[in-house]
Amino acid sequence: MTRRLRRAGAFAAVATLALAAPVLGAATAVPFAAIAVAAAFLVDDGPLFELFARPGDRRDGRLNGLAGFGFAAAALALLLALPRAALPVDIFVAALLILGFGNLGTEAIRTSTSEPFFAVAGFGAAAVPAAVAGQYVVIVYENAVVNWSAMIFLAIVGTLIAALLRELLYERDDPLVVLSVGLVIWLIAALIGPVPTPDLIAALAVTAGLGGISYGLGTADVSGMLTGVLLGVLTIVLGGFGWFAVLIAFFAIGGLASKFRYEAKQARGVAEDNDGARGTGNVLANAGVALIAVIALAAAEQVDPAAVVSLALPFVFAGSLATALGDTLSSEVGCLYDNPRLITTLEPVEPGTDGAITWQGELAGLAGVGLVGGLSAVALPLGSAVVGGALVAVGGFAGITTDSLLGATVEGDRFGNQSINFFATLTGGLTSVVLAAVFL
Repeated sequence: MTRRLRRAGAFAAVATLALAAPVLGAATAVPFAAIAVAAAFLVDDGPLFELFARPGDRRDGRLNGLAGFGFAAAALALLLALPRAALPVDIFVAALLILGFGNLGTEAIRTSTSEPFFAVAGFGAAAVPAAVAGQYVVIVYENAVVNWSAMIFLAIVGTLIAALLRELLYERDDPLVVLSVGLVIWLIAALIGPVPTPDLIAALAVTAGLGGISYGLGTADVSGMLTGVLLGVLTIVLGGFGWFAVLIAFFAIGGLASKFRYEAKQARGVAEDNDGARGTGNVLANAGVALIAVIALAAAEQVDPAAVVSLALPFVFAGSLATALGDTLSSEVGCLYDNPRLITTLEPVEPGTDGAITWQGELAGLAGVGLVGGLSAVALPLGSAVVGGALVAVGGFAGITTDSLLGATVEGDRFGNQSINFFATLTGGLTSVVLAAVFL
């Protein structure tokens, strides 16, 4: 057994102290705080130190990793005592077990392979069952009704968030991961209604399968794959398969467009970094507005399913994704052609210049917004299907035009490409909503 695997097992054992929460409540913070204090100030050598020490801990002479984990767990445990809306005990337990056993699963895989995809798979294979088991123990102790679908859904969402953060952050940032997972799945638990088991199984199978394909084809790196799978699961469960169909159209077509004639783009100096694979930043910049719309829909339906905001959110979702796909196709196709012109002055510029357009790229962008508009007309509740789909396409065109204008005027030192993409997709979504309010 390797040192890293032993250390991960020891951290997983500490995480299981969370199972005392059904009995101790907020007092569960006491043992975690005691562990944190001992790690930070008392244990500086010996077998226990060697068991928990990370490389940086040996340099500093104290168990910073264990101390941070203990303090984060203690802080999360204190939320169990909030007077009006306390953190549910099962959420607290799940958050700690996801990280503790997820890291153990990763290290177990790393004893035989260093491939990042399999390391993430190991994280999920250990974290999800541990989180489900932890929630089950709490629910049985509290003599509550066991809702397997909801438990599994929260375990999956929490695991995806934890795996993504572990991919993006350093090992020393585990305290941030624990707190983030606990708070986010607490929010999601408050938003979800009943989760039909067939929908959950289908959501997991479809999104995990497509995520694996995207990684295998090189259209997404590990973090991009995890982000896409997380967005897919949330979209299916909180919105429905119609919403997911629109989302996956962007991911699939946009991902393939980034790989289209990639060698030619490299030769012209306009190829995307990372061999065209999408990372987390790229995914969220293009689909972040759509994610916000889905979460807002779930929140609105908990309050008043017939509210005006609930009726507007499908247009926000579709208009933002029409912009995202239109902009992606416009950029990935347009950069292959000569004689681009700056959108603000129409003067000739070099290929790849921010804010540059070609007629071929514009046609590709129109095809993208039209595709999302047509798919949205069929899959989303837009009122009048034909008119609604057309309004989504017009909103998408406004979004891609905004992207080009911002690229020509402010992109650079002040705003990066991902910020521009986010504002453009927001413009596309809001434009679709305004048009729907006027014409529907």
